[in-house]
Amino acid sequence: MSRLLVEVVGASVRLGDHQALENVDLALHGGEIVSLIGPNGAGKSTLVKLVLGIIEADSGRVTRAPGLRFAYMPQRLAIDPTLPIDVDRFLDLPHRHPAAERQAALARVGIAGLGRRPLQALSGGELQRVLLARALLRRPDLLVLDEPAAGIDYQGQAAFFGLIDSVRREQGCGILVVSHDLHLVMAATDRVVCLNRHVCCSGTPEAVGDDPGYLALFGPRTAAALARYHHHHDHEHALSGEVAHPTDCGRR
Repeated sequence: MSRLLVEVVGASVRLGDHQALENVDLALHGGEIVSLIGPNGAGKSTLVKLVLGIIEADSGRVTRAPGLRFAYMPQRLAIDPTLPIDVDRFLDLPHRHPAAERQAALARVGIAGLGRRPLQALSGGELQRVLLARALLRRPDLLVLDEPAAGIDYQGQAAFFGLIDSVRREQGCGILVVSHDLHLVMAATDRVVCLNRHVCCSGTPEAVGDDPGYLALFGPRTAAALARYHHHHDHEHALSGEVAHPTDCGRR
C-alpha cells in the first residue's frame, strides 16, 4: 500500500443550519487518482476544505501525513483585463521560483515558451495548464484539482486528464479531482467517491450496466458515463438530499 496522505474518519460538518457533511470517510494515498463526484450541494467543496485544513470537522477526525505538501488548482481564475501580468510573474505568486524551474514547469505541462504571454491572452486550455504548472511548482504530495477541465473542449479535456495521469506516475503524488465531467472521470481515475452529504459509494471504475440508484442521483444523461463504473445504492435520497431510507452502501 502506498503512503497514506490524508484520512478522514466519520467526519461531519454543519454550516449554520445546513448539514454539509455527515459521517464521511475518505482515504487518499500517494500515486492514486481519486475522483469526487456528486450533485450540486452534495458537500464536495466542504470536503475539499476539510482535506486541506481550511475548516475543521464538528465530529470525527482528519489525519494528515507529517510534512504533507498540498497544491490546489481552482476551477476558474478571474483576471482583471487591465492587470499587467504575464505567465512568468503569475507563477512567482506568492513565492518566487528560479527561471529554470518556471520554464521546466511550463514545459512539463506542454506550454513551453509561454512565459512572457499575458494571462489575458491565453486560451481556456492554456490557462488551465498554467494553473497546473503553478501547482506543480510546489512539489505537492497531494494535488487537489477543482473541475480541472472546465472551459476546455472535449479533445482538450482528454489531453489534460492524460497529462494528470502522467504527472501522477512520474511524481508519485496523490491527486484528488472534483469534477462533473463524468465521462472523463470514469475513464481517468483509480477510484471514484460518490458524495451526497455522506459517501454513497466508493470504488474502482469497472464495466457495468445501468444502475437505478446512480441514475436517480445524477439523471439519465449520465448513463454513458457508467460504462466503466458500477455501484449501487441501498438507500434513496429525498429532494433535500437527506437519506430517505438509510442502510449500508456498497459495490457489486
